[in-house]
Amino acid sequence: MEMDILKEMESLRREIDGAFKGFGMGSFLEPSFLPGMGLKRFPQINVAQDNDNVFVEALVPGVEAKDLDLTVMRGVLTLTGERKEETGPQRTWHRRERGHGKFMRTVDLPCDVDADKIVAKFSNGVLLVTMPIQEQAKPKKISVKAH
Repeated sequence: MEMDILKEMESLRREIDGAFKGFGMGSFLEPSFLPGMGLKRFPQINVAQDNDNVFVEALVPGVEAKDLDLTVMRGVLTLTGERKEETGPQRTWHRRERGHGKFMRTVDLPCDVDADKIVAKFSNGVLLVTMPIQEQAKPKKISVKAH
């Protein structure tokens, strides 16, 4: 298996960033999408895999599909988007927990995927990204011959 040093360094950088997120400046490093204090990443995601595909599900309620953007590069899926601020008649807010603004989330993919065949579907605030695994990244069965 060939090692991609740039991918490994980027993965290490993200792990270090995540480890120090809770110290000191954590709330300033969070996306503007989340109001107030908190260390949760947004959007929350699930990553799964079967024999042929990698699946990423992201919870993005209140975001429209046209405001989402996906890119895949060097084994990293990047999801960016924006939840627009509600507009309407002038209001006095007593509680405002639903945030708005731009967000970005990166996901290290567990294997190489075919970027030309990625499909993204968005329904009821859930984004499902299906990424076919490249043939060379799939496990190969090797027969053992007896002497």
